[in-house]
Amino acid sequence: MIATRRALLGGFSVLPLAGAFPALAADERDSRAAAALDAQFAQHAPPAMASAAVGRDGLIWSGARGVRRAGSDEPATLDQLWHLGSNGKAMTAVLYARLVEQGRARWGATLPELFPGVAIDPALRAVTIDDLLCHRSGLSDRDLLTREVMMAGHADTRSTRDQRVDFAAMVLGQTPTGTRGTFAYGNGNYILAGAAVERLADRSWEETIQAEVFDPLGMTSVGHGAPKGDNPWGHRSVGDQLIPVDPAGVADNPPFLGPAGRIHMTVADYGRFLRLYLTEGAGLLRPETMARLMTPPEGAPPAYGYGWGVQPGPRLGHDGSNTLWHVTARVLPARGVAVLSVANHHGRGQPANHAMVEALAALYAPA
Repeated sequence: MIATRRALLGGFSVLPLAGAFPALAADERDSRAAAALDAQFAQHAPPAMASAAVGRDGLIWSGARGVRRAGSDEPATLDQLWHLGSNGKAMTAVLYARLVEQGRARWGATLPELFPGVAIDPALRAVTIDDLLCHRSGLSDRDLLTREVMMAGHADTRSTRDQRVDFAAMVLGQTPTGTRGTFAYGNGNYILAGAAVERLADRSWEETIQAEVFDPLGMTSVGHGAPKGDNPWGHRSVGDQLIPVDPAGVADNPPFLGPAGRIHMTVADYGRFLRLYLTEGAGLLRPETMARLMTPPEGAPPAYGYGWGVQPGPRLGHDGSNTLWHVTARVLPARGVAVLSVANHHGRGQPANHAMVEALAALYAPA
């Protein structure tokens, strides 16, 4: 169920602020945002969409359209939970930054430092935490997250921490097929980073990110895996039909992939996280730390660092999907605006979300 690199990076370059409007009164701006959501929802027809614009002081505008499940009449609402897929990677990077500021970790730490006592292939010994968080380690999902590994992960009933210990041992004992320093997007990088966090903090990644990131930011809706209860279900396509996927079954990647993207939350809580990048850390992290998290390493393109595609400005962008949901986020720190759009279908959600964030950026951060 891992989304392809093409799907996750389809909106990798931050969208231009095409068709930017002149400054508008707040009511008219919000009215145009609602009309844009109506238009994109009607054109692309995912079961449901929700979109938002966030400023330095918090949520500026938000809206939701559609139904929780295809074939039902239960509306999607803004207080429901949406799966963020790989847009959770930036949260794992922020978590590591918290540990650095607390003196429990350091930037540039190598794999032997992060995993003392674990047998590490010679080709991996110079790989650093920054290489993992910027997808430049040489590791490949094709080698690491095979069908057999994924199936075993779904069947494994042990704690996610125990599962990541085994995953790390398996990864570190293999010779990578890629080259360190060359960008190659891979979920394995972030699973390994999460396993490193667990060693440093001596508790699970789930517990650590809750205590160090979500609780301080007031993000009360966060959970892991496909959201259950009265929330939008993800959908897959069978021909022209959209089939809702029951979250009680296999509706997400295995739990050990958590640090790479199994988080769900409300649109408002995702906005609280994005606000970090508009406020030099919102008191959670120091401004110099935030600057690092928005600066990709030098080298071959694309410019990717710490959970974001980065263009000059900086302008940040990322897409997330586990093939059943799709989310797109864009952050423009200098203009004090972040925009996001989520849908509970990947195929129809991706173009809808891309068009929606472009419209919101033009409205709330006009050129």
